[in-house]
Amino acid sequence: MDQLNKIFTKHIDEGRFPGVQWQINIKDETYSGNVGYNNIETKEPVLDNTIYRIWSMTKPVVAVAALQLLEQNRIKLDDLVTKYLPEFSNLKVLKKEHSSIDDVEDLKNNPTIKDLFLHTAGFSYNFLADPIGKKYDEIKLFHSDTTTLEEEIRKLAELPLLNQPKTKWVYSVSMDVLGRILEVVLNDTLQNILQKNIFDPLKMNETKFTIPLDSENRLMQTYEFDQVNSKLHGQKSEPQKIGNYKYPLYEKNYARGGHGLFSTISDYSIFAKMLHTGKSLSGHTILQEKTLNLMSKNALDDYFFPIEIPSIGMVRDEKYVNDLQAYGWGLGCRTLMDPSKNNNLGSTGEFGWAGAASTYFLVDNSKAMTALVMTQVLNGSPELKNDFYKFIYSNF
Repeated sequence: MDQLNKIFTKHIDEGRFPGVQWQINIKDETYSGNVGYNNIETKEPVLDNTIYRIWSMTKPVVAVAALQLLEQNRIKLDDLVTKYLPEFSNLKVLKKEHSSIDDVEDLKNNPTIKDLFLHTAGFSYNFLADPIGKKYDEIKLFHSDTTTLEEEIRKLAELPLLNQPKTKWVYSVSMDVLGRILEVVLNDTLQNILQKNIFDPLKMNETKFTIPLDSENRLMQTYEFDQVNSKLHGQKSEPQKIGNYKYPLYEKNYARGGHGLFSTISDYSIFAKMLHTGKSLSGHTILQEKTLNLMSKNALDDYFFPIEIPSIGMVRDEKYVNDLQAYGWGLGCRTLMDPSKNNNLGSTGEFGWAGAASTYFLVDNSKAMTALVMTQVLNGSPELKNDFYKFIYSNF
């Protein structure tokens, strides 16, 4: 624990992160620690129950809720998106990836539920350097903190796709579309669906789209990392920044499928540990093992590789590494396929995901291990996650 705390303290001392909290669970043993601050200005320390915006670590939670419907035969992987969301019936697609936004053609294949899970549906993301990502940002898709998920998905349905479905892997807003399909199928809000089907049975009392009233002192302040000058600053409002997405504290109508949840490290650790077996600690079944395995088993065909998220905020210097080079994608998570492309670290089948503010988790069934690191830095240095990963697979 002291060794890992020293590694993280170095990142804090060098001005890359405000504070860091971590947890490693191996079989029945738990190792954890925290260093640094929730707020650099006030020097409030990281707490055992610090709350984090977990950003895209929302996606695996929504994926589990969707897999529950798959298990119940309420949805099928080959179902067309338009079966549940007819507003997508008039979708067009760019003729070429860098065409004008008006230079479109008809779809050759309609996107399916499986495409949403796999990010092969043809959507983009606001922070990607393509015409569709730029258009999402221009129309302020997901910038509001008061709109419902239904309202945002209706805005999305008016725009063309970036790629023909099933032709290219592009990390995208597709999990938001899947979240909306959950609402339609279950005739309920995503907030209620996750609460009833995941958070309540797992006793995840700190994970929601809102934080408890008067808990702002427990929330870690969000910073951005300036890669060029290697220093932290407050959030800046600039075009195509992921930080343009609103992330309100107390808005009851707010839910998203791809981001938006708050959690603590101990709470999310409960979710991560459930991904070993599909069961809660008390034996409540969240997912059958056969269904759960769809998350950690690569489902992409060979022609999609290598997968990569080339964010426009990324500085591609000589140290740049595509950290998904060794990975495939299952139904909701990255999954390690080739440790030799990962500095010979990790176990084949290790899976999990990360969040835009440098949160990260993994599940390794071969070692009966889960590991999580939490902080709040947009555009954060990948060295934090890399050092954590190297420490884990060099010591356990």
